[in-house]
Amino acid sequence: MIPAAPYGGPAAVYNENYSHLSGCPVKLSELPRRVAAVVERVEDQAPNDGIARRLRELGFVAGEAVEVMAAGPFGAEPLLVQVGFTRFALRRAEAARVRVQPVAA
Repeated sequence: MIPAAPYGGPAAVYNENYSHLSGCPVKLSELPRRVAAVVERVEDQAPNDGIARRLRELGFVAGEAVEVMAAGPFGAEPLLVQVGFTRFALRRAEAARVRVQPVAA
């Protein structure tokens, strides 16, 4: 029996090392825990988006290594995210602004 894919994706392409994610950018909020990725961009949700600007200032820039380390107990919020060698707690809405490219294992 093939287990259901995380986040409602099709079970037919699911595999345990998450290599089905490589090649397609995903939101950081949708990245499974402990899967290495690289930041592609931070998207502004509105003109002059202060949160997106702050994420860029904190180091969420193109080419930087990123990984979701853990998720909170209630509603899986906040997310503990490591970018480079620094860890941040982000709300899912903030993490959704960051597009990442999963790295094949």
